[in-house]
Amino acid sequence: MTSRTAPQTPPPALGWLLLMPAVFGMLITLVLPTVQTIAFSFRSGGLVGPSESAGLKNYDTILGATGSLWPALGFTLSLTIMPLLVALVVGPLLALALDRAGAWPRRAGRILLALSLVTFSPAAVAVSWLRGLDPAADGLATMVRAFTDPATAPGTFRLVVAAATFGLVCALAVPAFLPALRGGTVTGAMVAVAGVVVLAAVAAGLQTFTLSQALTRGGPLDSTMTIALLQYTVVFQMARLGVGAAIATATGVILGVLGLATALIVVLSGLRIAVTAPPATDEPSPYDQPPPPGWAPPATNETSPYGQPLPPGGAPRATDKAPLYGQPPPPGGAPRATDKAPLYGQPPPPGGRARRPSVVAVVVGVVALLVVTVIAVILAWPWLSALFTPAGPAAPAPSGLRVQLNTWVPALVGALVSVGVAYLGALGIGGLRPLGRHSEWLLLPFAPWLLVGAGPLSVANWNNLRGLGLIDTFVALIPPLLISVPALFVLTLLCKGLVMRTDRDFLSGVVLPSLPMAGILAGAVTLVNAQDLLWPLLVAQDRELATAPVAQVLPLSGFGGGVVEVGVTTPLLVVGLALAVAVAAQLLYLDRLAITVGGDTRSRVPAPPA
Repeated sequence: MTSRTAPQTPPPALGWLLLMPAVFGMLITLVLPTVQTIAFSFRSGGLVGPSESAGLKNYDTILGATGSLWPALGFTLSLTIMPLLVALVVGPLLALALDRAGAWPRRAGRILLALSLVTFSPAAVAVSWLRGLDPAADGLATMVRAFTDPATAPGTFRLVVAAATFGLVCALAVPAFLPALRGGTVTGAMVAVAGVVVLAAVAAGLQTFTLSQALTRGGPLDSTMTIALLQYTVVFQMARLGVGAAIATATGVILGVLGLATALIVVLSGLRIAVTAPPATDEPSPYDQPPPPGWAPPATNETSPYGQPLPPGGAPRATDKAPLYGQPPPPGGAPRATDKAPLYGQPPPPGGRARRPSVVAVVVGVVALLVVTVIAVILAWPWLSALFTPAGPAAPAPSGLRVQLNTWVPALVGALVSVGVAYLGALGIGGLRPLGRHSEWLLLPFAPWLLVGAGPLSVANWNNLRGLGLIDTFVALIPPLLISVPALFVLTLLCKGLVMRTDRDFLSGVVLPSLPMAGILAGAVTLVNAQDLLWPLLVAQDRELATAPVAQVLPLSGFGGGVVEVGVTTPLLVVGLALAVAVAAQLLYLDRLAITVGGDTRSRVPAPPA
């Protein structure tokens, strides 16, 4: 038998080199604005013009006994309670039901969840619910009439947020838990994923802006004021730069702690993502099938990750990479279980057999999916009905094409840049592992900004753009981030999992299998950027530069004398394209992911029939 030519292992220096763009992006668009925001918080003065030192006065203003930060913080945190319950109860239970039900219920669930993701627009949801203020309106949307009373407004706002985000939360939580159920360390992986979900949900809730701005503007009597809206109001409406920067700094500290906690969960648990081989049958096995008695891997020309030959005797080297499928553990090591997933692109051992799910499991999975779908449709009915109902005289606005270009082109450019830089960093950290088994600790410097959105850095970023003379320009609509830290984390964990399982070279074993995930994340970031209201609202006062969310929400302030149709933020062409891509990604790639923790590399995957 002819031996394969072993390709050279990429040098660790290449990992450091690939990480450099991410480091520069972090310094320029994360560290620098953070330092500037902190510096502004010790100054007094307006948005423009001279300022003077204020010492700790701004912090006394917001943190004192009568400070405005505490009520806003308490109310904002209360908004996360019901979405958290959905994420931690409905999410894992539906994921478990779909996982045990087999391939077609699970895939059907993924398709329905993808629809919730690509159609969610906070601005459209807010405008839809406000139609309940019409005396002729009926149904669920009429709840918003309670917004006029300070006593009932906070509770009603919480219910509206929970209803409006139910489908979105399910669509994010279920795909997060499904891969954990397909790994060989189910309990540990589920706990780790749950911890990440909790911290991410709290961080997202702390940055609630669009719903608060569009639905109530914090009223009546500041009873529904969120911390993000408070910062916006103080800085950009009251022109109190120092006080607003102090609010942004306090928010950033909380989000930084949450990000660090998330990173520690990821690193200390040894969490990683694997891409399993494509299923050979339509139904997955509920549990791994061990190789048949007597099966053994080839005794010749076997290679370790990146094509390096194994030492004499076939024992793997003592590195942080897992042994190849079926290889014995290092001397002195405890034997590993034999139900590990095949290497990426490699078939499982012969003789495996698939176990079909029981009829009861299929019925439970289908019923659970139907129940969640019906609830999601009912709670989304204010938006669904508004899509097909005219809302009165239209507000004067830029042409539909211009609005869509303002919305999607900057969003796409920002996503390609930020995810592209993150992907290079992930290849460096997770793929080439310059610090060996400790390489994931290189994520820690990025962790304080893992869960930070546009809000906490908006004060500094707006001032920087004003200094460059870019306010009210098309370029200003591009999100001011050179790196997506969430994408960096996800792609690093994926590259780590690929390295531990591949017997190929770096290009075919790590780069090519991880490239689809980079594309998926770029699409996700594009959707998030396009639906953002805060940043375009700050940098574009010219109506010709209005994005779809701005064009939709601006008439609510009384300017324009009309309304913009609900569907402007979800144009049919974009939704159709995004849905097609999302469904393909779910079925062809995301459905093959497995999340594991610890040193075990087991993962449950389907085996070919005997």
